[in-house]
Amino acid sequence: MPGRSAAGVGGGSGSGSEGAGAAGEVSGERSAELRRVARVVLLDPDDRILLLHGHEPDDPDDDWWFTPGGGLEGEESHEQAALRELAEETGITDVALGPVLWKRVCSFPFAGRRWDQDEWYFLARTTRKAAAETESAAAMPGLTALERRTVAGLRWWTCEELISAHETVYPTKLAGLLSALLDEGPPSAPVVLDTEIV
Repeated sequence: MPGRSAAGVGGGSGSGSEGAGAAGEVSGERSAELRRVARVVLLDPDDRILLLHGHEPDDPDDDWWFTPGGGLEGEESHEQAALRELAEETGITDVALGPVLWKRVCSFPFAGRRWDQDEWYFLARTTRKAAAETESAAAMPGLTALERRTVAGLRWWTCEELISAHETVYPTKLAGLLSALLDEGPPSAPVVLDTEIV
């Protein structure tokens, strides 16, 4: 579903505290603020993007791929949250964080509640050479209890693989966004993606 992310949805970040960081309805039915989220578009030296494979806690068949990231904690900046979440979810710390590529607002059900989020997507690069196969969640050291129930693993994707994929990937249209990024470079200002409400 749009914006769904099995990792980093609990609490202010990847803390797994499902009650914290609650946000208002995108539709305006509630007045609380949107949950602030930082996500990472991490590319390896071969321009492959790292995606996590998630699913509903009690339904592994309801699955999707998504970028690493999660909610801001306390007074931390979006940049700090992006790097912290990436390290917690993947163990990867050797990254050069670049500009914000895209921003979007989304609302989606996950793990028995609704999540309403304002997401910022940062470009990042790593010199790490990516593995060709999917790595299991056992290789992801910093997952919370909820994340361990809902993250199956991670995989590096080429743009061509994303374009031809039949799996669900978030944000939607990621293949086209990645293709434009690789062809044209980062935008001069963050691109505001369509609001997605499910």
